[in-house]
Amino acid sequence: MAFSSYQFLFLFLPLVLIVNRFLSLKLSNIFLLAASLLFYSLGEGILVFILIGSITWNFVLGLIIANSRNTAYSKVMVGLGVGGNMLILTIWKFPHFIPWRLFLGENGMISIPIALGISFFTFQGISYLIDVYRGLHPPERNLLTLGLYISLFPQLIAGPIVKYNEIVTYLTNRSLHLDQTFLGAQKFLRGLAKKVIIADSLALIADTAFTTEVMALPTAIAWLGVLTYSLQIYYDFSGYSDMAIGLCLIMGFKIPENFMHPYCSTSIREFWRRWHISLSTWFKSYLYIPLGGNRKGSGRTYLNLIIVFFLTGLWHGPHTNFVIWGMLHGLFMIIERRFPFVFEKLPRGLLHLYTLLVIAVTWVFFRAGTFTEALGYLQALFTFDQQGDWKTLLYFTPYHAFILFIGILFAMPIRKVSYEKLTIGISGSTVQLTMTSVTYLLLAGLCFMELSISSYSPFIYFRF
Repeated sequence: MAFSSYQFLFLFLPLVLIVNRFLSLKLSNIFLLAASLLFYSLGEGILVFILIGSITWNFVLGLIIANSRNTAYSKVMVGLGVGGNMLILTIWKFPHFIPWRLFLGENGMISIPIALGISFFTFQGISYLIDVYRGLHPPERNLLTLGLYISLFPQLIAGPIVKYNEIVTYLTNRSLHLDQTFLGAQKFLRGLAKKVIIADSLALIADTAFTTEVMALPTAIAWLGVLTYSLQIYYDFSGYSDMAIGLCLIMGFKIPENFMHPYCSTSIREFWRRWHISLSTWFKSYLYIPLGGNRKGSGRTYLNLIIVFFLTGLWHGPHTNFVIWGMLHGLFMIIERRFPFVFEKLPRGLLHLYTLLVIAVTWVFFRAGTFTEALGYLQALFTFDQQGDWKTLLYFTPYHAFILFIGILFAMPIRKVSYEKLTIGISGSTVQLTMTSVTYLLLAGLCFMELSISSYSPFIYFRF
């Protein structure tokens, strides 16, 4: 069930928020766990038992690891716990990696559906077990509480990936305040607007460009496709994250930001400090640093970066293009580390241009259906041939041009800066409250108008 669907916005969400408002903490945890499992089952059906199995597995292993910490047995148990999570992830996301013939015979065939959100909730389970092993927090001894941590519906399907110690305080002691609800609603509406007004509008242009025969793709249309897709994926994914963070805030949970204006970056290294922050932080904490990070010399650092970005690409799916996308980002991270003196001498504007160019070009591998299509699209970008199929412009109306402009504008921190300037001298006043309320009511109206005339469009990261 998508956050931008009518069923969610006008039935599931209001019911959950209203009921939750009148419950004690203990009953609220039970209710939100039940609501989260229902939310998942409405979209995935019987696959909800994978989620339930993941919760149970991590609960039991967490207790075993804690009871045997600082022993060789504990290391075996944490390995078993992490391996169990990886097995779940492999079976329901990478089934082709498993030699099924060994179990089913030469003629054995099996069709396994991909479980939505499995990349996110298994990573949360892994981080929980490792942090228990490290002694960063005690194990959760209430199955329902751990279940809510792993399955909390706002961030269940597409993150952010939340560490247990970032949310445990709110699992055991939280309160609901009107000002917090107001801020959460604002955050949710901004995310909804990012999705339905900007991302979905630009998707039409990007999809048309990327589905045009690459041999007949003019360079101008190829660049328009890359530009609109770059903005589409940013507003689609950051929109979901904003909606998840906003909903959690309304329900009393504060979870970390996942995006910090990544297209303002002046290096690929900075980009990954701003883009999908929870994933990059996860890989840094549970893979890069344990591998040695940058503490064992340049060669080992570069190898660690390649491993991390290879797995970052693979995390998105078992496709060559995702791996290439990840490896290219890893390569540019190495280049920036290897030749820092070059980048230090370049003006900030040129560094920004370099970063945007690398990001845009590598998105081609992320979006194209096959490696061959990606190479063809890259050729169209740099051959500067204006002959071919210009049908994409038929869909590029003045409205879409305006949305493109808005998308570029708000990819920068203009909202925060302009809001601070507009509210100088009236902060905390009735005037500010009225102005903010009217603004968000208008934004909500625009979102609902867009939803009423557009077809269903799932979030891009639902498939990861």
